[in-house]
Amino acid sequence: MTLLHTLTHPGVSLEGRAFERQAVRAIVMRGRAILLLYTRRYDDYSFPGGGLDAGEDPVAGLRRELLEETGAADVRVERYVGYLDEYRPPPKVGAYDVLFMRSHFYLCRLDGELGEARPEAYELANGMVPRWIELDAALAHNRRVLGDKPASMGLSIGRETWMLAHVLESLAAK
Repeated sequence: MTLLHTLTHPGVSLEGRAFERQAVRAIVMRGRAILLLYTRRYDDYSFPGGGLDAGEDPVAGLRRELLEETGAADVRVERYVGYLDEYRPPPKVGAYDVLFMRSHFYLCRLDGELGEARPEAYELANGMVPRWIELDAALAHNRRVLGDKPASMGLSIGRETWMLAHVLESLAAK
């Protein structure tokens, strides 16, 4: 396993009680286009994927997340790319002091077209939809949102933007 990057959000202390979450995320390319999730609430792009259930196989979890979020049913997981560690503030005060999330990224290929997505209630409420977009355009968009720092900006955009730049520099260049 390869550590790609570590991100510590401002104001987060690495001291105290930590809650650990393992996540999987897909890098799905078609030429220069990449399959991402656009979230209207945050006006940003993110990689499809999410948290693993206890004891869940990472590839099985990745396939589950892709089906739920994008409707992608015929997915080939080609290779493991690496992981990104993230230290975030806890969503609720008191339960723990820091959320440690490790996001595992996999390069995938999609055979066929996207089917009907089955997003969770919070994903629907946030206006999350799958989109094919040029990699450069998605990176530029997220960088602009980061630069503007709107009040609605979520925490995951730092991770997603770093990874989009990494994909552009290392994977899409090949």
